[in-house]
Amino acid sequence: MNPADLLSSLPVEAWVWQAFVAVLLTLAASYAARRVLLAWGRRLERTSTPWDDALADSVRRPLRVFIWVVGISFAASLAPAAGEGTIFEAVGAARDVGVVACIAWFLVRFVGQVEENLLARETASGETGPDRATLDALAKLLRASIVITAALVVMQTLGFSISGVLAFGGIGGIAVGFAARDMLANFFGAFMIHLDRPFSVGETIRSPDREIMGAVERIGWRLTRIRTFENRPLYVPNSAFSTIAIENITRMLNRRIHETIGVRYDDVSRVQPIVDEVRQMLESHPGIDSDEFLMVNFNAFAPSSLDFFIYAFTRTKAWDEYHAVKQDVLLRVNDVIERHGAEIAFPTRTVHLAGSPEAGGPRPDLAGEEKGGTPAGG
Repeated sequence: MNPADLLSSLPVEAWVWQAFVAVLLTLAASYAARRVLLAWGRRLERTSTPWDDALADSVRRPLRVFIWVVGISFAASLAPAAGEGTIFEAVGAARDVGVVACIAWFLVRFVGQVEENLLARETASGETGPDRATLDALAKLLRASIVITAALVVMQTLGFSISGVLAFGGIGGIAVGFAARDMLANFFGAFMIHLDRPFSVGETIRSPDREIMGAVERIGWRLTRIRTFENRPLYVPNSAFSTIAIENITRMLNRRIHETIGVRYDDVSRVQPIVDEVRQMLESHPGIDSDEFLMVNFNAFAPSSLDFFIYAFTRTKAWDEYHAVKQDVLLRVNDVIERHGAEIAFPTRTVHLAGSPEAGGPRPDLAGEEKGGTPAGG
């Protein structure tokens, strides 16, 4: 007896065997696709472009799910119609929804994988690639567009009117806009940050209008997370950045040293040579940028000192290196003052008693003495 006669002799309908064969072929196709994609992915890892690697990584799971969706739907379609209201009547719509979902899943994974590959290549090579915040914004926008488009296609597949949905969305959007003004303001604030790029992830910023200072960790669509110097996370709504001034400390070219130093009034004749030598010291200092503006001048007759100031810029922008350079400069200034026999002044007050010789008046007679100087009663 041949296999066909054997199958026909069993008390099972023919469509069941056909469905079984369809499921078996689906399993084989899924396994073959997995093996082929793994081998393809290993070959593409040798290339330097991020697109082919992202394509191989992002298509694996959606393709296998796609094969199973098509295979199971085909196996289910082999069943004969069993009257109205059976589950098999929804096979076509379920297949179409599954196909759209697999395509959207693949596109979302592809966008995310390309973003990760670009950032990883930039970090590994040290090259200046696309801005991290801009790349994140474009990836989010593409993913949102893919999800919205897939949802509209699914609704159309299920028999909903897209024009009616869009019209309802236009009317409801007005009400949602009034109810979510702050959310929309934060969204457009994030959009303007990505366009204008006053700061990026990893940069240190400060606002003179608010108590905002720290390193930017993440720029979201609603909030920006900043790590303060106290190592505390600070969450700032994006709408705030459209109304406040922001200083980008990371993008500064130099750091400034601006200090006022006072010497005693007794050292007035030494002020000019001290100022000249301090200026020469700053011009030759390895940590001071001599190409930037530099000043050392006598400034004021202060209540307790003769003040001169130094105004210079360091070559480094790093906070710790700046303070090391500043410390060295101040110690060298002290050495210059000591070499000239002067001293750094500190707040003092001289009191002249009325009638004392320092005050310029006659000295009063000593108590218990006569005019001639003989003690009374002597």
